[in-house]
Amino acid sequence: MCCIVFYEKPGCATNRLQKQLLRATGLQLEVKDLLSEPWTGERLRPFFADKPVSEWFNPSAPAIKYGEVDPATLSAEEAIELMLAQPLLIRRPLIRYGEHFMAGFDLPTLARNLPCGGKFPDLSASPSLDSCSIGQGTSVGCLPVKDEP
Repeated sequence: MCCIVFYEKPGCATNRLQKQLLRATGLQLEVKDLLSEPWTGERLRPFFADKPVSEWFNPSAPAIKYGEVDPATLSAEEAIELMLAQPLLIRRPLIRYGEHFMAGFDLPTLARNLPCGGKFPDLSASPSLDSCSIGQGTSVGCLPVKDEP
């Protein structure tokens, strides 16, 4: 069975929904706490591949929302340094499966690259699963929620 390593912010309702979707397709997850993981620059960098630095960041992170950090002005080295110091800045989830790494929840890429053939339902009418639920007209958000094993 295919196993995906899924780095989440514990209690995040959007991450919970993402995990439910992945598990519903029969995928096995190894869930890890993104905020307490002992990251190094070498371990973190592959998740961002060739994406622009501004896409490495969680746009819902308080430091970004309140203008304390402007990802558009940072080099890759500066971005990694900030993320190591403040893991809340990291776009989540971080996902690793085999030799594939990604930051954010990109279903088309997951479906295309998973060697075990994850079959995902049509979610075109659903709210985005690649951003925090807070402020999207939903009642869910980054609040502690009961998670399934």
